[in-house]
Amino acid sequence: MTNARETTPDFSLTDELEQTETWDEPQGAADTGSDTDDEGFESGYADAEVAWDEDPEDEPTVGAMELAERHQLRRVASLRTELEDITEVEYRQLRLERVVLVGVWTEGTTQDAENSMAELALLAETAGSEVLEAIYQRRQSPDPATYVGRGKVEAIGEIVRATGADTVICDGDLAPSQLRNLEDKLKVKVVDRTALILDIFAQHAKSKEGQAQVELAQLQYMKQRLRGWGGNLSRQAGGRAAGGEGIGGRGPGETKIETDRRRINDRIAKLRRELKQMKVTRDSKRSQRQANQIPSVAIAGYTNAGKSSLLNRLTSAGVLVEDSLFATLDPTTRRTTTADGRVYTMSDTVGFVRHLPHQLVEAFRSTLEEVADADLLLHVVDGSHPDPEGQISAVREVLADIDALDVPELIVINKADAADPMVIARLQAREPHSVVVSARTGQGIAEALARVESELPRPAVEFEVLLPYSRGDLVDRIHRVGAIESLEHTADGTLVKGRASESLAGDLAAYAVAPSS
Repeated sequence: MTNARETTPDFSLTDELEQTETWDEPQGAADTGSDTDDEGFESGYADAEVAWDEDPEDEPTVGAMELAERHQLRRVASLRTELEDITEVEYRQLRLERVVLVGVWTEGTTQDAENSMAELALLAETAGSEVLEAIYQRRQSPDPATYVGRGKVEAIGEIVRATGADTVICDGDLAPSQLRNLEDKLKVKVVDRTALILDIFAQHAKSKEGQAQVELAQLQYMKQRLRGWGGNLSRQAGGRAAGGEGIGGRGPGETKIETDRRRINDRIAKLRRELKQMKVTRDSKRSQRQANQIPSVAIAGYTNAGKSSLLNRLTSAGVLVEDSLFATLDPTTRRTTTADGRVYTMSDTVGFVRHLPHQLVEAFRSTLEEVADADLLLHVVDGSHPDPEGQISAVREVLADIDALDVPELIVINKADAADPMVIARLQAREPHSVVVSARTGQGIAEALARVESELPRPAVEFEVLLPYSRGDLVDRIHRVGAIESLEHTADGTLVKGRASESLAGDLAAYAVAPSS
C-alpha cells in the first residue's frame, strides 16, 4: 500500500481578493449561508464613530475640570477609615465626620441667631461633615470656662452620646482654655468657627500663593493652641545626655511643646519670606497696569454670592463655579474691553463671611490689595439670601480692615431669578447705586456692563491731533487707553479728537493742531 500525497489547489491572489469584497457590505447584502449567526451584532466602534462627529467646541473649561476633580475627592457617608476586612484595602474611603453645632446668642434677634447657625451648618457641610444636631442658647456673654456654661455642657454631652457624634463645632472663637475644658468634658474633638473656615480654605486653595497664605494662617492659629500630655510636657536633655534626642533644641530643660512652638515660628518666618517674594511679582504686574493707565475693576462680596459666575458671564473667564461656600480662593484677573474699545481688567477675589478670622485677613492682605487699588468695586450681594443686608455689612467691615472703603462701589444684586421681588425692591431702596442681575440666566448683564463702562475713570487730558498714516501705533494706543470723541481720515492723516492720559498726551503733543471751532 502506498501513501497518496495530497495535492493543494493552486493559490490565486485574484480569487482571494474577490472573496474579501463582501466583508464591508451591510448585513444581509452578502449570502452568508446563515440568517441567525450575525443577528444582533454591533461593531464595537459604533460609539467611537459617533464621538468623532461631536462638536469640538464643547470642550470643558478649566473651572469645569477643577470642579470635577473636587467632586472626585468628596467624602463618602457611612464609610470608615478602619478596615473590617482585608478585602476592603483597595476601596476604603474617608469617614464623613458626624458633628453637633453649638452657638451662643449674645445680641440681635432670634432670626439673626438662626441665620448664623444655618451658615455654620453650610460651613460644616462644605468641610465634609454631616450635621446631626444644632443647639444654641441666649447669654449676655460666653462662659469664660466652657463657652456655654456647665449645665449646657452636660446637655451637649448627652446629645453627643445619643447621636454618636465625634466632633462638636462652636459658632465663635474659643480660647485655648475653653477648647481644652470642652474636650475634657465631652470626650470628643471640639473645633471653633475659625478652625472650620481654615480647614475649608486648606481644602480649596490651588495656587502656590494661596496654599502658602492658608498655611500661614493655620500656623498662626495653631501656635496659640499647642497642647500636650504626659511625655509631651516633660523636660528633655540636650546633647549626649538624651542619646541624640535633644539635637536641635536650645539646650537642657526645653520642653517638647516649646520645641514645637519654635518650629512653628521658624516655618511662619519662612512662609512670610516666600509670600514677600510672591508679593513682588504681584506688585510688578499691578504697577505695569497702572503705568499703562489701564483701569481695574474688582469683584468682591459675600461667599457664595455668585462672584465667579458673574466674572464668567462678563468676561467668559471659565473659572470654577460651585454652589458652596468658599468654592474659589485664588484671585482671577481677566482683560476685557468696553463697547468703545477701551481696555480694562476685571478681578475676582476671595469671598468674605461674618467674623472672618483675622489670621486670614492678614495672610490674604496682599491678595485683598487688588480691591483697595481698584478703580471700581463691584459688590456682589445674594438677593435670595435670608439676610442680604447683613451680608453687605459684613463685607464692608472687611473692606474697612483693608482700607478699601474709599473705592467707588456699585452694588450688584445677584440671583434675581431666585430672589423675592419685595427683597430686591427693599435692597434697591437701601442702596440706590445698585443694579439687579442674574448671572445664571443673563438677566440685567447688559445693564451692568453699561454701568461699569460709564463709571470707569476717563482720561483727563483733552487733545486734538493730526496723525500721519505712518503712526498707526499711536492710533492704536488711543483706541486702547484713551477716549475718542471724533475720528476723521483726511488726505494728510488721521484727525483725532478725544481725551488721553498725561503720558499718552505727551506723545501726541508733537502732532497737535489748533482746536476746531
